[in-house]
Amino acid sequence: MTGLTSAPVPPPGPDDHVRGAAGAPLVILYADFTCPRCALAAERLRAAPVRTCFRHLALATRHRRAVPAAIAAEAAARQDAFWAFHDALFADQGRLDDPHLWERCERLGLDVARFEADRRDPALAERVTRDVRGALRAGAATTPAYVLGDALHQGVPDAERLSSLS
Repeated sequence: MTGLTSAPVPPPGPDDHVRGAAGAPLVILYADFTCPRCALAAERLRAAPVRTCFRHLALATRHRRAVPAAIAAEAAARQDAFWAFHDALFADQGRLDDPHLWERCERLGLDVARFEADRRDPALAERVTRDVRGALRAGAATTPAYVLGDALHQGVPDAERLSSLS
């Protein structure tokens, strides 16, 4: 996994999903909730001393549930539960159909009716599309892809390299 010079990637904005210490190195992760390698990337980033910005790279051509799962995560974000929902989706990628999404909502204490109404809001689909376009413009050719510094990397981040960042 080599770093490629990418098109400029915008820094995190107010509607981006970011977690981690404010002074930590920033990693922008382009990922898909249906991708097992993305789940591994997310796990490694969570364990590393980094600040992670998650952006969608959900392509319906790769998996029929990719875009619906991304929209569901955005619906959960409207109830301040993006990261909890993110972690739950990656923890059980085999269950991404509606009944399982509703169960996740209930376990996380979300209002399921509001979640369903939010999932139908076209603004959420537009948000996912915007992230995907940004990922493709940046040069992401596969999931996961991530930006560290000025370089775009394809694949799962190296755990040793991540642990040495500070």
